[in-house]
This record gives sequence, structure tokens and C-alpha cells, in this order.
Amino acid sequence: MSTTKLEMSALKVKEPPVAYAARPPDTDAGKPNHGIWRIRQTLPRRLYVSLAAAGFISAFLAWWITSLSGHFDPIFVPSPAVVAQTAIGLVQDSTLWNDIGTSFMRVVIGFVISAVFAIPIGLFAGTFRPVEALVQPLTEFVRYIPVPALIPILMVLFGIGETPKWMLIFVGTYFQLVLMVADEVRRIPLPLVQVAQTLGATPSEIVNRVLWRAAMPGIFDALRLCHGWAWTYVVVAELVAANEGLGFRILKFSRFLQTPKIWVYLILLGVIGLALDIAFRRLNARLFRWADTTKR
Repeated sequence: MSTTKLEMSALKVKEPPVAYAARPPDTDAGKPNHGIWRIRQTLPRRLYVSLAAAGFISAFLAWWITSLSGHFDPIFVPSPAVVAQTAIGLVQDSTLWNDIGTSFMRVVIGFVISAVFAIPIGLFAGTFRPVEALVQPLTEFVRYIPVPALIPILMVLFGIGETPKWMLIFVGTYFQLVLMVADEVRRIPLPLVQVAQTLGATPSEIVNRVLWRAAMPGIFDALRLCHGWAWTYVVVAELVAANEGLGFRILKFSRFLQTPKIWVYLILLGVIGLALDIAFRRLNARLFRWADTTKR
């Protein structure tokens, strides 16, 4: 009887371990992959343009229905037909083109000054910790100060000519651009720097040939974003101590309740901004075809 117990115990010991149940087949294998609704799915160019056009058409229909509903005074919400007639009259007037040229030059001058200073400082702040410690806390502090609140100070320092308008655009974009450039430099993988060091590159060569070139697509995209803010600040600058420009004309129209003209200028600002944004994106895609930022 004892032998029988030993044999049974041996059989129990030799029993193979219980195998874990196999993973059930993927139940989503036969389901659709959600097509265009997949996360970060690339859309065909034609479909993208069609959806963008649908967005503009929807906004136009909402505006048209709102203006015809009778719930708002036509003085404040004019119909698209009235705005279109006003736009035709303004296009035929040289004042509109002078305002566009004046505002455009102010944006270019102020933004170029900002980029000339912000890009190298941001590059060094993203590369060297001492520069980051010296620059970034102060930059973070200043960028939270509302730019329009600086208009009286800029007028006291630079008078009422063109200089305070340039400086307002400079202040409004410089501090943002410094931080964005520094962040783009920090995103560069450290192994690229380590490989350059292994090959005997000096710190200046690493900055010029590795960090700067690798960060250029992201820096260009940062310029695109800050350029949009520059147009916002030029309108703010032209609301005070200006005799021409898009912002000045909007303020002048508001004093006489010429709302259709205000709408024309606002739509014009949107068209200019959208056109420049598309130009930046296409130039970025042409210059940096190898970079992921061209997909943004």
C-alpha cells in the first residue's frame, strides 16, 4: 500500500505544469481601422482642402443667418452683402493699400529686430546651462507682463514716432521667441552631441554643425508662430499715436460706428495672416524636407 502511495506521489510530481491559457485572438482584427479618424492620420490633400473650405463656408453661413435673424442691430452685425459692397469701395481707395503697406513694414522691422536678437540668445540658452540660468528666469518673468501695458513706457522712452511701434512688436515677440528657440535646441537628442564629441568636435563646432542645423526646422516653425503674434501687436501699437495703419483705421471707424468697414479690415487681417502662414509652411517644407516639423 505504501508502494502505491509512492507511485501516485511520483506521478503527481511528474505531472506537467498547467499551461497558461493562450492569449485570445485580437477581437479588433476584423474591425475597420477608423480610416481618417485614426490618431495623427495623414489626410489626402484634396480632402484636407475640402474640409478647410467647409469650415469657412460654415462660418459664413452662421454669420449670414445671424445677420438676418433680427436679433442683432445691423449697425453692429452687418450682413455679408453690406460688407462685400463696403469692401469693393475700400479696395478702390488708395487709403486701404497705404494702411496695408504701413502695417506690413512695421511688422517686418519689429519682427526682424526681434529674430536677430532672440535666435542666437535662445540657441545659447538651450545649449549652455549658465546662459539658461542667466536668461530664462528673467525671460519667463517679462513675458507674463501684458504687452499693451508697456505702451505708455515705450512712448515715454521713444516718443510717438515709428520707434515705439517697432519696439512694441519687438517686446511682444522677443521673449516668446527666445524660449521657443531654447526649447527646440533642447529637443535635439543628446546622442548626436555625444557622437560629435567622440569624433573630436569642439564646442563651437557642435553648436554650429550639430545643434544649430538640427534645430533649424523647429526654429523656423517658431518664427512662423511668433510672426502671427507680431500682427496682433502691430494693431495694438497703431491704436495709440498713429496716423495710418490697419489698427489706426479700425479705431477711427469705431468712433463713427462704421461697422462694415471694421469688418472689412478684420477680414483683411485674417486673410493676410492666413496667406503668410501658408507661405511660412511651404517654405519650411521646401527648405527642410527631411524634418518632422514639415508635417505640422
